[in-house]
Amino acid sequence: MSSASTAAGTTPRAAAGWVAPLCWIAVLLDGFDLVVVPTTLSGISAEWGLSAAGASTLITVGLVGMMVGALTIGTLTDLVGRRKALIGAVAAFSVLTLLCAFAPNPFVFGVLRFLAGLGLGGCLPTAIAMVNEFSRRTRGGRATTRMMTGYHVGAVATSALGILVVEPMGWRWMYVIGALPALVLVPLMLRHLPESAAYLASHGRRAEAEDVARRYGLELPTLDAPVDPRAGQAGAGGAAANLRTLFSNVYLRNTMALGVTSFMGLLLVYGLNNWLPGIMREAGYELGAQLAFLTVLNLGAVAGLLVAGRVADRVGARKAGIAWFAAAALLLALLSIRLPTLGIYPMVFLTGCFVFSAQVLVYALVSADHPPHVRATALGWSAGAGRIGAIVGPILAGLLVGAGIAFPWGFYMFAVVGALGALALSITRRA
Repeated sequence: MSSASTAAGTTPRAAAGWVAPLCWIAVLLDGFDLVVVPTTLSGISAEWGLSAAGASTLITVGLVGMMVGALTIGTLTDLVGRRKALIGAVAAFSVLTLLCAFAPNPFVFGVLRFLAGLGLGGCLPTAIAMVNEFSRRTRGGRATTRMMTGYHVGAVATSALGILVVEPMGWRWMYVIGALPALVLVPLMLRHLPESAAYLASHGRRAEAEDVARRYGLELPTLDAPVDPRAGQAGAGGAAANLRTLFSNVYLRNTMALGVTSFMGLLLVYGLNNWLPGIMREAGYELGAQLAFLTVLNLGAVAGLLVAGRVADRVGARKAGIAWFAAAALLLALLSIRLPTLGIYPMVFLTGCFVFSAQVLVYALVSADHPPHVRATALGWSAGAGRIGAIVGPILAGLLVGAGIAFPWGFYMFAVVGALGALALSITRRA
């Protein structure tokens, strides 16, 4: 069988326990990538004499690569399988990140960042699809949100690591360190990560799917469902068939609405992570070190994810997502009101709770509402639309900061974006 078998002496239940941790670490790399360039940008700019525009380009080019990677590798995942796609994406990202440490000039560095983004962009939709397909059907929201805590843990850890590494050792060492997890992660994936039974079943590989389901205690109602013969085609034909499914009459409304929602969600995530400290400094707050401020924001995100998953499993990802976007909009609007310094940290914590997990609930809904043979494609297209928002968010916020009107107008803008996310999610329907 093509999927990884259980190791000798390891029970199937214990082997199944490898899936979530391995995917969690893969998503942690996304969190590393979020902050590694801003963390090292001062050293890069000093060495190569970059202007502000050149530095901004280096940040943006990786995001563009992640957008393209999400759109393409998400679709590829539904053709070649979750296991191959995830291992390949992690290995490619890690090798290219290591090469960034040896870039001789900003052009080569930018090309490597774009290519690394291609690999990393495919990690997220693939990991979400796999974790959901190895979780109980009633716990899909919890499985998604728990895995996404890795994103914020990675962001906080990388910011802290930057303080310890960049000044004494140089910026290049951050990219060497960022590639090191692959030395352990890829061998563990090769040994312990199975292929998804839902993927196997949707591609007509019934005997293998039943074997994986038996090994890992999974329920596979799709085993008895008719299989689309196009789902198993390799190459462009199979990808085109999956895309036609997403834009068919059955899924078109959700495909468009979820794409808009994901755009709004990642606009908030990346806009806030890049510019919230600057906006608050413009408002006159003495917030101390930027690291401490962003730590509060991302700790709130972790707490919010743990709560959001439980809520989603009780009331559904759609209802929970609408509530989370609406709450995020309200809290962002309230941040436009000046508070005592001690009061702003709890508000930022609560904002992190709702803003970041709102976007993850979109992924949980996409995963729950699409059949296995197009699930990763749907997640990839949702994440790809979101990556456009990830590019737009920092640009808009930066323009407001540059114009000196980010407080309070930056918060008004973010609040409107949150409200639009709730509105877009509210027009989705069960496919």
